[in-house]
Amino acid sequence: MKAPAFEYIKPRTIDHVFALLAEYGDEARLLAGGQTLMATLNMRLSEPAVVIDITGIDALRGIALSADGSMLRIGALVTHSEIEASALVAAHTPLLTMAVPHVAHRAIRNLGTWGGSIAYADPAAEWPACALALDAVVLVRGKGGERRIAAADFFLDLYTTALAEGEIVTACEIPARQSNQRFAFDELARRHGDYAIVGLAVAARLIEGRLADTRLAYLGIGTTPVRARKTEQFLDGQAPQVTVLLKAAQILATEFSGEAAPLGDLTNSAATKRHLATVLLQRTLANLAA
Repeated sequence: MKAPAFEYIKPRTIDHVFALLAEYGDEARLLAGGQTLMATLNMRLSEPAVVIDITGIDALRGIALSADGSMLRIGALVTHSEIEASALVAAHTPLLTMAVPHVAHRAIRNLGTWGGSIAYADPAAEWPACALALDAVVLVRGKGGERRIAAADFFLDLYTTALAEGEIVTACEIPARQSNQRFAFDELARRHGDYAIVGLAVAARLIEGRLADTRLAYLGIGTTPVRARKTEQFLDGQAPQVTVLLKAAQILATEFSGEAAPLGDLTNSAATKRHLATVLLQRTLANLAA
């Protein structure tokens, strides 16, 4: 199919973007990397009156470490490939470096953007789960100024975020890696580059061989990225040994039951996803310990 007719505008300032959003409201769509928008346009799942191309706004680009070295800022227009190639990301937020090869295919990584993924809030995408595991803060801006929203409060429901009308994601700030922090990422998909059946982003501190501040953020499980908080609580203070990992898998299977059961899809049942979640838990924690 072909996209419906729409007006195309490429503003040069962020204030012009806000003016356009105020004028067109729900009839406007933002174009960053376009890897989601172009597909929805061509399938006529989206029929905007105007497409606002924000790729000319340099203020939304760049990866930078704060002056005190405590925070890494990733601009909304930074592409997946730029994250993949970034020495700053590898040094200070290595979880993203681990996750990025799983993001679709090279052609998509060359164009798709960090901010687009965060704003679209696909529960099967890698970046929202990583943002949750890393305790990231999402920076959003509208005509009323800037707001800072914790990742835990940003993803509300399926493709639904805490963005207010007329606001856009401008960047994310992620705490820089501490010396005792460890990270792991893995996902299971039918083919590399396909949407993940289940994925897991792990961040934890390792203190004298024991886990602390463990964060387990799953993708592909629910309508948003999901923290396995009961399993995290069990793991804190434990050494990542085989017996501990087996017990953690049992707790996770219980945690992901009942109302918290994974959402099945056309090819994988909730029971299958729950089992695969336990497999990933043991695999990633073993890698983290190693």
